[in-house]
Amino acid sequence: MSELLILALIVLLIVSLLLTILGYVLYSGLLSEISVRTGSPPIKNITFAYKLKQGPYKECGALFTESCSIGPKLSSIGVFYDDPNEVAKEKCRYAVGSILSEGEDKPSDEMLRLYQKFGFKIFSFPAVTHAVTASFPHRTPLSIIVGVQRVYPQLRAYIKERKLCAHPFLEIYRGDLIYYMSPLARQGDFYVPELQAIEKTLQDGEESEEDHRTDITGADSNSETSSVTHTAMSDSRETSPAPSTVPSLPPRDLGDGDRAGDRSSGESVDSSSSFEELDLELVEGQEGGVGTQAKVGGSKPHKTPFDQEAVTEGEE
Repeated sequence: MSELLILALIVLLIVSLLLTILGYVLYSGLLSEISVRTGSPPIKNITFAYKLKQGPYKECGALFTESCSIGPKLSSIGVFYDDPNEVAKEKCRYAVGSILSEGEDKPSDEMLRLYQKFGFKIFSFPAVTHAVTASFPHRTPLSIIVGVQRVYPQLRAYIKERKLCAHPFLEIYRGDLIYYMSPLARQGDFYVPELQAIEKTLQDGEESEEDHRTDITGADSNSETSSVTHTAMSDSRETSPAPSTVPSLPPRDLGDGDRAGDRSSGESVDSSSSFEELDLELVEGQEGGVGTQAKVGGSKPHKTPFDQEAVTEGEE
């Protein structure tokens, strides 16, 4: 009789454990509603402290932890530049840090000095009026992993269906929500200075190669018969590159999280935004032009970080 009682208690404990795990996953956002739309982004012009790293996206958790330990009350931000399906994981580039100020506010001199003391650099992103956006509840550390798995596939489908040009991809951790956004204009202004310098070097190299080819063959390298075109960062911070194909989107590897939030259940993609009812071609000129698919024969697509490998660990 005692053996049956012990067995019953063991079964009860196992069932309770499984129900607890299921409840935790559901609370983390497994069934939360996801609304993807085009419109105003969740942030205005911002000044932020960041560190740029190269490597698998799953290793970015350490940088999030470091930036949060310096300014625990500040919103965190991550910017992901490369598509791991096109770029080796070890060469993927990302910038992670904390938002120091937004809009007309000025960053605190004390926070500027503190972040710079720990090796962070300071940069600003402009305000844009159009971006692809989504949000996800941030209730537990697991919410970050669930969000990556659920949000990015819907962003990918949304952008591909509408033939939008959206890059790079940002995650903003603010309060109890994770905001996902990708600008549709002035994309070059969302590349930190180190990457802008690299892109400019690549652009100059391609231009030299095209000039050399023109000298030898007498053909214009940008003519319809040319097989070489390029996409580059904007030097003036007023224009944005226009890739010739729809960039793939970035589900990314991420580490453990350390913030919390809330959201409702049920999965759907809300494409009822008033902006979507407009003809994109009519607003193409605003804020550097809404990014649409540029139809230039033979152009190279700008690589962006969306179709990414499955998440293997959480943010620390």
